[in-house]
Amino acid sequence: MDSIWESFRRQAFMSTLGAELVECEPGKVVIGCSASEGLTQQHGYFHAGVLASIADSACGYAALSLMDENSEVVSVEFKINMLRPCTAARVIATGTVVKSGKKISVCEAEVTDESGENLFAKMTATMFNTGTRS
Repeated sequence: MDSIWESFRRQAFMSTLGAELVECEPGKVVIGCSASEGLTQQHGYFHAGVLASIADSACGYAALSLMDENSEVVSVEFKINMLRPCTAARVIATGTVVKSGKKISVCEAEVTDESGENLFAKMTATMFNTGTRS
């Protein structure tokens, strides 16, 4: 799992969002992101793009956690449902693997507040194993 922590540290966009890797285990990754004015839309809610981005990364890293150590993964597609406006002080994206394959993995993510009681978004994503990194 060390390679996932290292890869996340190299994710410039996650850093821009202020997102952090909270937990990583085989088939499951948790990413947290605290609210800031720069991450909101015109009504003061977390921007949907922020929620989609952390959910996508949680899915990608969850898929990667079940692949060979030197593998790389990219998103092929995802669908996200925004379920309610998000005004939480901090959001948590939990990505889990539904089916891990040799080349394609299907994952899901939920974006909640820290308590897990308020579900803001739900994603289904397909990840592609691009092969080994050089």
